Amino acid sequence: MLWVALLIATAPPPPRARSTAPSAPSASAEALQGLALWCLQFTPRVALMEDVAVVMEVEASLRLFTGLEALKARISDEAPDLGVQGVAWAPTAMAALIMARCGVLDLGERLLQPVLDELPLTALSAAAAHAETLSRAGIYTLGQLRTLPRGGISRRFDAQLLTALDQAYGLRPQPFSWEALPEHFSVRAELPSREERAPALLVFARPLLMQMCGWLAARHAGASGFTLRWVHDSMRAKDAGDGGELTIRSSEALRDLEHFTRLLAEHLAKIELLAPVGELQLEALGVERVSAQSQSLLPQSLSGGESMSLVLERIAARFGAERVLQPYQVDDHRADWATHWAPATLRRSRRQPEVPELPAPTFLLEQPLKLAVRDHRPHYQGALLLLVGPDRVEGGWWDRLPGMSLTRHVVRDYWVAQSPAAGVLWIYSTRMDDGEMAWFLHGVFA
Repeated sequence: MLWVALLIATAPPPPRARSTAPSAPSASAEALQGLALWCLQFTPRVALMEDVAVVMEVEASLRLFTGLEALKARISDEAPDLGVQGVAWAPTAMAALIMARCGVLDLGERLLQPVLDELPLTALSAAAAHAETLSRAGIYTLGQLRTLPRGGISRRFDAQLLTALDQAYGLRPQPFSWEALPEHFSVRAELPSREERAPALLVFARPLLMQMCGWLAARHAGASGFTLRWVHDSMRAKDAGDGGELTIRSSEALRDLEHFTRLLAEHLAKIELLAPVGELQLEALGVERVSAQSQSLLPQSLSGGESMSLVLERIAARFGAERVLQPYQVDDHRADWATHWAPATLRRSRRQPEVPELPAPTFLLEQPLKLAVRDHRPHYQGALLLLVGPDRVEGGWWDRLPGMSLTRHVVRDYWVAQSPAAGVLWIYSTRMDDGEMAWFLHGVFA
């Protein structure tokens, strides 16, 4: 088995040999629970230890995260942002916690026993309570404690000391109460000091976003957005209100921490706080299951960077959603009005267009071009040869022009035609108001 212990920053510093350490203060419950939520993305076997650390068993998860070294690098890189001050890897949870307190990352090439034997007695909580008594007998390290007669230890001290010592060395199993994954994500964090500038809230909101992305990964899900709420300090002006909130939505469900962070930074830059903020709250919105990231060796994009939809979201966050538009298809068989434009950040259901009887052109003209007709044949850079058609498109009586009684009703017969100079074209014939039959160029095939 392989355990990793993450010591929260509010825990006391690593104890030193030949010194008596005071009892360890409990870490913030919110900080521990948030760290446990983040850890659940790596393994379901996550537990709290002694109100100062989170431990998790990751042996079965190594292959999923491409090996031990890759997992170590990721945890060492991300965990400090969640308030972790010590990380250690060991075959038992108790040993990992002891090593984290002493700043020992892992065993290296050595066995567990010689590594623990050198560590100070006070690194084991059950022994720290008796450190003064043991120091009078010249016992300062775990190795020295282990050499004492077991019968004498059990008679002189409480039973927890011998139990904890055996659990550290792997001689006795250690029971755990595993952390459960909540159905909904909603967390809060009290700021260490009151903050008056909205952009500065990003520093405190990022750990909450990390917890949310960890929770989403554990659920194999993504979120289409989140709501960040802030609570004003009690010493505020009466007209400032209790606080404020900011809701950010994405065009697709995802769990990309960096993208969420950039979006939040863009929005916070436009906000002016009415009073100092003392607390933040974060809630995930639009949670839905998403497919796992491909593990293929082939690249998923040519540039290897952000997708276009994520780039558009960041641009819209900075300049306004109404200035960044994207096309989307609607259920309309008339080519002129089958494409609408909307803000790029709006999520729209994707439908599969019906397969037309004629092939669709690559380019559509913004306004159809009326063609010359000679000897009852349409001309465009020469006489056109009709290849495929006709395909009747009729309708639009329901599409009334704004403020007018006219509608966009059309009756057209579409053809695929060949021009001797312009290539393959998409043309149609229709009857004009005076009854004359006319031909129009509407699209060009690549």
